[in-house]
Amino acid sequence: MDVPLYLRPRVDPPLASLLGAAPFLHSLVDALGSPLNVLLPEVVAENAHRFRAVYRRHRLAGRVYFAHKANRSSALVRRLSAESPAAVGVDVASLEELRHALSCGFTGDRLMATGPKDPEFLWLAARVGATVNLDSVNELEHLAGLVRKHGLGRVEALVRLSGFESAVGRGGAGIRTLSRRSRFGTPVREAEALMSALERHTDAVELTGVAYHLDTTGLEEKVRALEQCVLFVDECRARGLAPRVVDIGGGFGVGYVADAEEWERWTTALSEAVLGGHPPLTWRGHGYGLRNEGGTVRGTAALYPGHRPTAGAGYLDELLSLPAPVLGRPSATLLLEHLHDLYVEPGRSLVDQCGLSLARVLDVRPTGEDSGQYLVRLGMNAGDVSLEEHGVLVDPVLLPRGGPEEDEEGPVGVFLVGNLCLEADLITRRLVFLPRLPRVGDLLGFVNTAGYAMDFHAHHAQRQPVARTVAVEGRGGTWRWCPDEDYWPITHPGGTSV
Repeated sequence: MDVPLYLRPRVDPPLASLLGAAPFLHSLVDALGSPLNVLLPEVVAENAHRFRAVYRRHRLAGRVYFAHKANRSSALVRRLSAESPAAVGVDVASLEELRHALSCGFTGDRLMATGPKDPEFLWLAARVGATVNLDSVNELEHLAGLVRKHGLGRVEALVRLSGFESAVGRGGAGIRTLSRRSRFGTPVREAEALMSALERHTDAVELTGVAYHLDTTGLEEKVRALEQCVLFVDECRARGLAPRVVDIGGGFGVGYVADAEEWERWTTALSEAVLGGHPPLTWRGHGYGLRNEGGTVRGTAALYPGHRPTAGAGYLDELLSLPAPVLGRPSATLLLEHLHDLYVEPGRSLVDQCGLSLARVLDVRPTGEDSGQYLVRLGMNAGDVSLEEHGVLVDPVLLPRGGPEEDEEGPVGVFLVGNLCLEADLITRRLVFLPRLPRVGDLLGFVNTAGYAMDFHAHHAQRQPVARTVAVEGRGGTWRWCPDEDYWPITHPGGTSV
């Protein structure tokens, strides 16, 4: 048998307690079907408090905006609506997300409209008083035209920048480099045209700040962008505009794998397997972006860093503590000195440990290659738990239907496959090691799926049902639940009034 290469999940309370209540979880799936998403709304509020604690530590004002696209849940958004209006808002990236946030209790002044915007989205955002995060001069012109045509009030707006330049070398005189390219935001080199447009439209659009979003985990690159945003705000103020906010977007990350050594061991073994020096770790030699070229590993592993010692609110704290490359002072100090508020837009990190996706084991059979490995077919498909779609590798938790059997042996390597009639419907392309071979009727719990993995790619292919979603809460040693759409902050799951 292969030496087990685990990637066991990081599980914190209260999610750990929920996984310990296997009979309760089995009863939910028995009643509501497989797959099933289970959410803990109180955890999203606790995560928001952690971000706010970083603000207090650095004596900063501003707001935490939940990136709604991370999860479609009503319960999570409604729970956040009950937080302090000055502290928590929602970042909406479509007309339907905007309508949903409004229906969940958010007022327009707590909403930020981002992403690609059609006329209906822009109109409703302006109508309800949302802040609009503008990506281009054309978007600004469009918004100003809508405001004037329909007699709307002046709209607060941020302008998103991209293409930040920086000098690598002593005294800033080294090689000029650009931040990674993005299709969102106005390149800094076009800032003059952007500021001129803002000056033309002050009757319709009020510039309240500047934003960026970099698709990177690199702290240094983000600090450089933050510093240049601060300097851009100074330029705007010198021209008579009055911005007061710097919005640094999201990308604060989540640590999925509990043990750093397990992550290092697995990624090392992947490279060795690509070269043929280790037994295959994946279905049909899939390399996750790596390939063997003449005995050398080429390519880049398309994997999310599964173990992250610093993530979420801790990542924000570290970012604000790093000195800016030109001005030399910590980022938080720059914001304070310039009297700027700070906006952040966490998605994945705000729903960290907020839930799990459950699937029933439907079939177990050998791979047929005399390898001691098995195919485990689940009552879900790859769209229902899209961890691998986002490069996240983490083991599920086995939740047996009954007690252990005498002839059980473990651990065992399995490939997890879905319920679609497609060769490509693989829940995991890698060999997953479980403590024992699952039995039909057992559950597998995929932990920490609330950020992008729970419903981002869910679909009705082959008329298979998508997962229902429930909200749960532990009280007095028992668990209560209600459908996601029936959760309200004034009522506990199960209908008990607060």
